[in-house]
Formats: sequence, structure tokens, C-alpha cells
Amino acid sequence: MSEYQILAIIAAFVFCYCLVATRLERTKFNGPLVFVACGLILGPYCLGLVAMDVDGETLKTLAEITLAVVLFTDSAGANLPVLMRFRRLPARLLLIGLPLTIGLGFLTGCLLYNNLTWIELALLATMLAPTDAALGQAVINDDAVPSSVREGLNVESGLNDGICVPVLLLFLAISSDSLPTGAVLSQMLELPLQAIGIGTLVGIVSAVVGCVSINGSVQRNWLDGAWTQIPVIALALVCFSISQWLGGSGFIACFVGGLIFGGLIQRQKAALLKAADGTGDVLSMITWFIFGALFIGDCLLAPQWQAIVYALLSLSVIRILPVCLAVIGMGLETDSKLFMGWFGPRGLASIVFIVMVNEANLPGANTLVQAVTWTVLLSVILHGITANPLANAYALRTKTRGGSV
Repeated sequence: MSEYQILAIIAAFVFCYCLVATRLERTKFNGPLVFVACGLILGPYCLGLVAMDVDGETLKTLAEITLAVVLFTDSAGANLPVLMRFRRLPARLLLIGLPLTIGLGFLTGCLLYNNLTWIELALLATMLAPTDAALGQAVINDDAVPSSVREGLNVESGLNDGICVPVLLLFLAISSDSLPTGAVLSQMLELPLQAIGIGTLVGIVSAVVGCVSINGSVQRNWLDGAWTQIPVIALALVCFSISQWLGGSGFIACFVGGLIFGGLIQRQKAALLKAADGTGDVLSMITWFIFGALFIGDCLLAPQWQAIVYALLSLSVIRILPVCLAVIGMGLETDSKLFMGWFGPRGLASIVFIVMVNEANLPGANTLVQAVTWTVLLSVILHGITANPLANAYALRTKTRGGSV
């Protein structure tokens, strides 16, 4: 198949979607759901109009860049005063809820799978622990939802994937026997601190330098027009690549950098972020299209019942119970706990992680791919069709309580 044919089909799909994107955002059919479905239908498992030969490293790089841009732009648009006022919520979700999610995911895997080693079960739980900032936009951008809940979910989804990276790398190192027994404990402490510390430092420095440069350029009228579409994307990639190069978490660097950028930028913030959002949407569209074309077919043709059960539990009990436990004592209503627990969609981070794990050639790799793919697929469907209705219902309930969450 000619690469021009593939390009023509994908470009035509992007063009057609853009014409109805705003309308679809108000329905149950969110963007990722449409992209995945079209990738599956047009891909080699159905019509065969798009037969892509995309290796794991290419998909991993595309998903990483997409996630980096989305994290930076989303955090740059965060409401910092609200975030500082309700900072305890995301702190609890990350420091208590995230470890509980990994632990509960591990125990659930032990009950469902007897063909996976404990390392593979730990990897599975870690791959599906982080939530997806892009898939949660329908809720995070809904002004009817209380701002404390929106900002809490936004910060959680922005940081949990970066925190999970060193945990995943540690388990991969143990699985490959590249770590001596005595070094495991030291690496358990060193890798997370290194990833978080370097990522945070790189994000702060990059954002400060970037903001000073952009503010100076805007004041001199050197930055205008079409050039406003580039700086934010470039700065996001600077944060990500430098942090990864130095051994930190590029995802944490992008989220922290975005927060600092959003707080320091003086003029044209809306214009700069709007242009960057468009680029992030296009990258997300292509990533989800490729995911639908290459991954979904195998799962539908040869489904594993354990993977489907694990996926459903991962999106419900394994997510909701840790959230409810993490926020004990904060005075939140039951519907607020359930709402935050349900809207923990899995997406780009899990795709990046499964490609990383698949490259390790573990004995249970096919089982892990099935479980992660089913979880992401069901998340795209279930969170997509429930986002707007549940957000509206929850907003109405909080409004009748006088805005109390």
C-alpha cells in the first residue's frame, strides 16, 4: 500500500472530523472514541484501507510527545488560586490514592491471572494506575462542575503518570535481572526522587526562561500572528526532552512547567494556549487512530475473559475505592467521591507504558497487552458516553446543595 494512500485517508479523516468536532463534543461520542473506531474500521482488521507498519518505538514516541504537549497546555490553563486553595485534594489522590490503586490492581491481578509472575502483575497494576488528562477534558473543562473537583482531577492526571514512570522502570529492571538484590531497595528510593526532582527543576527553569523570553518579545511586538502557534509547543518539548535526557520524568517537567508558564505569562496567554491546544488535538487524533488500527483488532478477534474482567474492575473498584479512602476526613459528599473515582480514564500514558513493557519481551507480554488494551478501549467508550451526562447531573446536585462538594 502506498504511503500516499495512507496519508490521503488519514488527512481526509482529520479534515472531516474538524468540520463536526464542536458538535460532537456536546454528544456522547468524544474525539478519542471516534478516532479509535475509525482506526479500527479503516485499518487492516476491517476494510484494510490503512495498512500501517508502525513499530513500537514510533508509537511510543508519538504518544509521549502527544502526552507532553497535552500536559503542558492543560496545566498552563489551570486556575492557580483555586488549586492553591484546594491543594489537599490532589495531594491525597497522589500520595494515598495512587499507591492504593497500584496495590489493589496487583491483588486483583493475583486473583484473575495464574500465568503471570508477581513482577508482571506489578507492571500491569502500574501501567493502569495513571489517569489520562486528555480523556478527562470533557469534565475538567466543564464550568458547571465545581472548580475544586476539576482542578483536583487535572493535577492528579497531570502528575500521576510521571510518578508511575520510575516505578515502572524499577519493575522492568527487576524483571530483567539487571539489578542486584541489594540494590533494589536503594533504587526504590532513588528512582522516584530523581524522576520527580529533576522533572520539577527542569520544568521550573524552562518555564521561567520561556516566560521571560516570550514576555520580552511580546512587549517589543516581535511575536504576533502565525508565530504565536509555535512557542508553547516548543517549550513543552524542551521541558520533556531535557528532563528525559537528564534522567528525570519528562511528564512531570511538562506539567510543572505548564503551571509556572500559566502563572507568569503576562500577555497573549489565551492566544498562545489556543494555538497549542489545536496541535495537541491533532497529535491525539493521530495517536488514537493508530491505536485503533493496530491494537484493537487482536483483542476483538481473540478476547481473553480475564482481560475484560480486569479492565472493568480497573475502571471501577480498583479506581473508586482508593479515591474514597484517600479523601476520608475531607468532608466530601458521597456523590463527589464517586464522581472523582469514576472519572479516572486510562489513555495515552497506559499506551506509552505498554509499548515500553512489550519491548522487554516478558513471557506474559501478550496477556499484559490484552489487559491494558481492553482497559483503554473500555475507558474510551464508557467515559466518553458518560462524561457530559454525569457532569451535568453532578453539577445540578452540587448546585442544589449551595455549591458544596
